[in-house]
Amino acid sequence: MGKEKEQEKKIIVDEDWKQQAQKEKDILAAQEEAEKKDKQQEEPSHGPLPEGNFAALVSMLTTQALFALGLLQIKGQEERKPDLEMAKYNIDMLQVLEEKTEGNLTKEEEAVLANTLNELRMGYVKIAG
Repeated sequence: MGKEKEQEKKIIVDEDWKQQAQKEKDILAAQEEAEKKDKQQEEPSHGPLPEGNFAALVSMLTTQALFALGLLQIKGQEERKPDLEMAKYNIDMLQVLEEKTEGNLTKEEEAVLANTLNELRMGYVKIAG
């Protein structure tokens, strides 16, 4: 009877089970790593965007016009020649915006748009002339 109890207490470990458990653990770790990489790639590399409003729209078109005029340059890149056609297009877009929103803007919005258009037009004439 003593020998039977000793045999019952003896634990038998199956090596195949250990290998299978390790494989499953490795697969789960690889899946977690892949999910972590995917999540990092999905996250934008920039900060939060500002609220979309009229001033932001005017600013965006103005920036494009200034860039086309050659008045804005990207640091570290070769200096670009003015693209007067693109500058005129962006200025015209602001003109259309002014015409289509007439009577629907606040005094501040009207002033910003009018001043921006005047400045861009003067810049265009200076660069084109």
